[in-house]
Amino acid sequence: MAKILGHPVLFLFLITLHPAMAEEERLTLEWIFSDDRRLATAAPKHAWLDTGDIVLYDITKKQSERTIELLDPETGQREPLIDPHKAIDNISSILKPEESIEELGWPEAFTPDGRLALYQSSGYIFLLDLQTAAVTIITGTDQDESSPLLSPDGKWTSFIRNNDIYAWNIEHKEEIRLTTSGTETLLNGTVSWVYWEELLNRADRGYVWSPDSTAIAYLQTDEAAVGTMHYVDFEPNMPRLVKQRHPKPGETNPSVRAGVVGLNSRETVWIDLDAYSYEYLPRIKWLPDSDQLAVQTMNRTQTIVDLFLASRETGKVSHLLRETDSGWVDIHDDLYFLTNSETFLWRSERSGYAHLYRFDMQGNLINQLTSGNWALKSSGGTAGMDQAVNYLNEETGTIYFTGLKRSSTQRHLYRVDLNGKNLEQISEPDGSHAVYFSPNGDYYIDSHSAIDRRPTLVVQKTGGELKHAIKTPSNEISERFKLLEWELFTIAARDGFTMPAAMLKPLNFDPNKKYPVVTYVYGGPSAPSVVNSWAGGSRGYFHQLLANHGAIIFKVDNRSAAGKSKIDANTILNQLYGPIELNDLMDGITWLKQQEYVDPEQLGIWGWSGGGTMTLQSMTSTSEFTAGISVAPVTDWHYYDTIYTERYMKQPEKNKGGYERTSHVNRAHNLNGRLLLVHGTYDDNVHPQNSWAFSDRLIEAGITFDMMIYPMRKHGISDDSAQLHIYKTMYEFWEKQLSIGD
Repeated sequence: MAKILGHPVLFLFLITLHPAMAEEERLTLEWIFSDDRRLATAAPKHAWLDTGDIVLYDITKKQSERTIELLDPETGQREPLIDPHKAIDNISSILKPEESIEELGWPEAFTPDGRLALYQSSGYIFLLDLQTAAVTIITGTDQDESSPLLSPDGKWTSFIRNNDIYAWNIEHKEEIRLTTSGTETLLNGTVSWVYWEELLNRADRGYVWSPDSTAIAYLQTDEAAVGTMHYVDFEPNMPRLVKQRHPKPGETNPSVRAGVVGLNSRETVWIDLDAYSYEYLPRIKWLPDSDQLAVQTMNRTQTIVDLFLASRETGKVSHLLRETDSGWVDIHDDLYFLTNSETFLWRSERSGYAHLYRFDMQGNLINQLTSGNWALKSSGGTAGMDQAVNYLNEETGTIYFTGLKRSSTQRHLYRVDLNGKNLEQISEPDGSHAVYFSPNGDYYIDSHSAIDRRPTLVVQKTGGELKHAIKTPSNEISERFKLLEWELFTIAARDGFTMPAAMLKPLNFDPNKKYPVVTYVYGGPSAPSVVNSWAGGSRGYFHQLLANHGAIIFKVDNRSAAGKSKIDANTILNQLYGPIELNDLMDGITWLKQQEYVDPEQLGIWGWSGGGTMTLQSMTSTSEFTAGISVAPVTDWHYYDTIYTERYMKQPEKNKGGYERTSHVNRAHNLNGRLLLVHGTYDDNVHPQNSWAFSDRLIEAGITFDMMIYPMRKHGISDDSAQLHIYKTMYEFWEKQLSIGD
């Protein structure tokens, strides 16, 4: 199999398409999971350099033509930065023969001037000179090395080795060790799984360089007292146990503290929080002057977040701000210290909606920048960062951010002045926009799509002028497979709450016929399924396939999932995936059954992870569904982790009734309809014990069901063969249980 350097992008293999003419082709699962589909839906990887140029890696090109390119945002001129064949030869020369690569891939980072690219591959961390194609090895030991970063000035790289932090001087090619206490359970600069999953948005952001590149702030995690989960690796002749530190609700969390280590002193100054009680330390951030840190702490129930300023030199702290919520405080990355004034910006849901506020350096509120019954919403950006603010122009006093002002299903770019005046929408057209500003704010890249419009990647002048397109949508796939159009609408819940909904009707839809319906659900807090953006991933095309074979696809967002407000999200407090979500979903199903073209005797439901949980909730609490598929579900909140579960359910000893009422294991004997239960045996997120416990209760109750197990697969069951297999299994299940198929 071909190997690609850096972040995995595509694995290319030969594809055999149906011999029918393009206009007669129908979607197949083989095509959905082929590189033909991936290439058709992919966009170039991109990043801004401090020079104001854009670097690209265009994965839509043929593999032999892919290289790192430089794009001038003003003219649109693109030119290769490096000869990929020379670079691949040089890189392969440092690797073992079985580790040879066929493609550069996208690097971890670039130096500010774009001269060097940082890569991690096959146990090596190294630099690639984009002018000469020379390769400089930073690490190549048999030890565990990860999490490479470049310093802001581009003169250092850093990484984690055996849970200690190291730095490597690029000019002198010298390595220094910055921490020495790392062990199997004492982690410096890297984080425990539960922090990675639940607080850092699946990014290992356990350390951060100071803006002046002279020090590193980091988290030290002690997980010695955290309980250990075990998984069985069946592949060796004698199966072995795989261990993972994983705190269950009510049990001991990893203990975390923050420190600063200087490159010259190599001594850590610990942030002194001894006078304050906290359970979690979710964020550390440098101030622009590199002399102070902003440190956030949170209590165990996650109802209080405290913001401190800490001295880099002494570690002493001063309390700056406290955020509270009757349900829970959502952690985010919208904290910005202005360099030309003694003020900072902070996102808060204190009004019930996520808005932006300005404070002085004593924590006193100066003014609210945004307000109303709508919320700011992150549009992506740096990996693991929840940032709605895209750019802050201190000279003009202008903030650019993404939010849901036009509609909860549309994400747009807005601007507002620091005084809260002159709020206006910048982005067009309708749909969802993800925005990435240049370092000087003169341009931004806008990746946008709509439910009826394929993704477009463009460069905009911040004044509003469209410069040029990096990628424009093609209708070739839509025309080739006669893709169907989603309909967006709303449904009123029993109390009048307006729920976003979407429907995909079958090929050659006839309103006088009766059709089976497959309802897709997720339902988790502030995690909408109904959004005005292109559904072009494998799941979206799977739904197209089902509709091509005669099924209606239906989605409706319960109020806590819709993302409209914190007020709505808080309705599920102490009863996650309980009656509130179910009532809203059932109101959607009631509306669905009232449609003349719906066959009420052929209703299916399916979901993955939280959607799998919602599927079980629906099938054990109602008799509305003929069949359902539950992939990797939580079946009892005692089985999940501390941070996510206790955020919504609190600790078990304080909410015993809530844990009992939301246990689908306790209701397994009430299962209605045919169930397909799916789980990976190495799921380190939703542990397979969830499905084991639920299936055991079904067996005790004498209820037959279908089950598919994926050996040594994690939560996403994400390798190519398993992805194709699971969707084939699901299609065959729907074909058998509902009247779909040829």
